[in-house]
Amino acid sequence: MRSSFQESTVEALILASPEPLPARKIAEMIDGLTPSQVSQAVSSLNTRYMETGGSFRIREIAGGYQIYIVPEFTGYVQEMFSRRRKMRLTRAALETLAIVAYRQPVTRVEIEQIRGVASDGVVHNLLEKNMITIRGRADTVGKPLQYGTTDEFLKFFGLNSVRDLPKMSEIEELIASEKENNQAELALTEDSSEGGRLLKLNIADGTYDPDRRIEIDEETGRPAATEAGQDEPEQDLKPETEPSSEGSDKDKSDSGIIVDIDAT
Repeated sequence: MRSSFQESTVEALILASPEPLPARKIAEMIDGLTPSQVSQAVSSLNTRYMETGGSFRIREIAGGYQIYIVPEFTGYVQEMFSRRRKMRLTRAALETLAIVAYRQPVTRVEIEQIRGVASDGVVHNLLEKNMITIRGRADTVGKPLQYGTTDEFLKFFGLNSVRDLPKMSEIEELIASEKENNQAELALTEDSSEGGRLLKLNIADGTYDPDRRIEIDEETGRPAATEAGQDEPEQDLKPETEPSSEGSDKDKSDSGIIVDIDAT
């Protein structure tokens, strides 16, 4: 049975540690305490912090326990450290880091095959920032180095382990939903005898062709000039009449074409 002294000791060790402290290591430093009892002590401490309105809690991150500031007070802490330079990752670094996180252990050649560009410099920068590390060598020709993520990667993204990363199926569903929401729609008004009908042409599926659009003159209501200084020729429409049953056995059309009719 753990005592309040043991809980306070767990608290002191976690507070003094600059890195996340695993429960196994805490249990080794406190006599009569098991890793499961360390977890119970952390839960008891968090309950005490909540009841007293404390500004921090203990969380499990990167395989260990670490004290963190609750969101209500992070703004004040950030303002105090506003001059501190924060590590920034470029898009190329994020792409490479994502490949390493989901494919680890992975070689540089495999990273470049996925990205389609050389990644020597990006891999070198991630190694310097301690976001990735060398995990060994692949059993292929040349024995290339293999890379994997580090605890610094977990702390940077607030993860307890790589198992907490979003699943690929979840990412694909998110991308698909974003594409559906971002499809552009073009609204056109087509004049008709009934007063106007609204058409929605989807640009993404190719039903809208900007090269074949017809400009309408607002004053005349007729198609605008197709070329500079040239108007659209007007068509002279004549009412259709029934052909006469009497007369010759040849019927002439308006275009001047003679159509022979077989009387037999």
